[in-house]
Amino acid sequence: MKFKAILFAAAVSISTLAFAQETSQKKSGPPEGSAIVGDAYGAGVTSESKAITVDKLSKKLKKDNKKVENVAVKGKVTDVCEKKGCWLTIQTEDNSQFFVKMKDYAFFVPTALKGKNVVLEGTAERKVTSVDEQKHYAEDAKKPQAEIDAITTPKEEIRFVANGIKVVN
Repeated sequence: MKFKAILFAAAVSISTLAFAQETSQKKSGPPEGSAIVGDAYGAGVTSESKAITVDKLSKKLKKDNKKVENVAVKGKVTDVCEKKGCWLTIQTEDNSQFFVKMKDYAFFVPTALKGKNVVLEGTAERKVTSVDEQKHYAEDAKKPQAEIDAITTPKEEIRFVANGIKVVN
């Protein structure tokens, strides 16, 4: 009877160790997913029908003292963090981009979101991004070293903190 108990304890220990090792070896990175129309990330989007364009957001930011809270914006995703899916960029009407981070680092998005139209809900503001921060995000995006080295000045840009993101047509 003692032998069976010891054998059982050994089997449980070995399977626990194997599971722990398998879990630690799983790929870290952005979540899997196809980012199809209707998919939502984070808290989701409640005011899709009230979404404004990036151009209107920019004008609103200039008028409303550099910060707009609880706003929904529609745009096309141009890039997604390749490491974790923790940030993305949205194309503006003048073919520039604005940067989106997830509120409180609470959710991530799949790289399949690149090229898709989305509605974002959250807070937008005009902000100066340091050279080091720009380089960090360029490295995350796996930009060529020459492009990273060319970043030499801080830049003022629209920064968006998303509570939720939804894929739309």
